[in-house]
Amino acid sequence: MNTPDQSPLGKSSAYQSHYAPDLLFPIPRLQKREEIGLGEGSRLPFFGVDIWNAYELSWLNMRGKPQVAIATISAPADSPNIVESKSFKLYLNSFNQTKLAGTDALVELLRQDLSAAFGAPVHVTITTPDAFGSLKMGELDGTLLDRLDVEIDNYAPSPELLSANHDEAPVEETLVSHLLKSNCLVTGQPDWGTVQIRYVGPQIDQEGLLKYLIGFREHNEFHEQCVERIFMDVLRQCKPTKLAVYARYTRRGGLDINPWRANFSTGMPGNLRTARQ
Repeated sequence: MNTPDQSPLGKSSAYQSHYAPDLLFPIPRLQKREEIGLGEGSRLPFFGVDIWNAYELSWLNMRGKPQVAIATISAPADSPNIVESKSFKLYLNSFNQTKLAGTDALVELLRQDLSAAFGAPVHVTITTPDAFGSLKMGELDGTLLDRLDVEIDNYAPSPELLSANHDEAPVEETLVSHLLKSNCLVTGQPDWGTVQIRYVGPQIDQEGLLKYLIGFREHNEFHEQCVERIFMDVLRQCKPTKLAVYARYTRRGGLDINPWRANFSTGMPGNLRTARQ
């Protein structure tokens, strides 16, 4: 079973420029899910997807001319593995001097290799330069928690900060914060994100929620794991009947990762790049 410390993270790596699918390093999701009470055999209380955007993707056409594109890869949350992001970057770089017949051939290789690594079918789309001008930016909608003037003295996730008003009628609202920061599980390098929480249920105390989210500031965990921890803590502490958590993280190594977890049908989240991405 692969563990994060065995991954390429934090280690000197030789960059391969010819196709090498063995560079992908899968890590079982179960390892961290057990920490949040989702051990082996547990029924997941959510569904969702991890949306990866790869901005540094290049290969050669059959005449040796470089091609560039942006790839979007969607991996289901119920896949058994995540893929460590540095290994993902190394894998994408292995296409740099690889000749391919066209984008269809590229998509097929990406789909085949990444599905094998995640352990479940992934969806791959390619945006070529002729469509770059149609790409748009946008921000996650919702009431901004960051407007609150809170005093912070704790920078570790503390579920006890979360509470909801169970004496009043349920509400439906969307809350958002740009103050999510966590650190890489292995290297400790900072990961920056915007998080959106949609829910139906007892009204969540916004000040407590903001303090809780800021509490990830010195927490070491991968993006996907942070979002699932937030989902489970809010679900258990506030008991909403419907809940969705979506985070847009800034890119590193030409990759951004955007996990979404929900227990009700809201439709797939949009993939608009935020200003910080």
